[in-house]
Amino acid sequence: MIALGIILLVIGFVTGISILWTIGIILTVVGAILWIMGSMGHAMAGRRHYW
Repeated sequence: MIALGIILLVIGFVTGISILWTIGIILTVVGAILWIMGSMGHAMAGRRHYW
């Protein structure tokens, strides 16, 4: 999810499409939060890790 967010950020920045930029930021932030929560050992949605 983090990788997809970064890819969308780059594509949105290069092409100037603001919706890709916004979606990229959201995916990157959500992916980072899930990664941090998973590494701390918190179960999310019944899973120990989100991947």
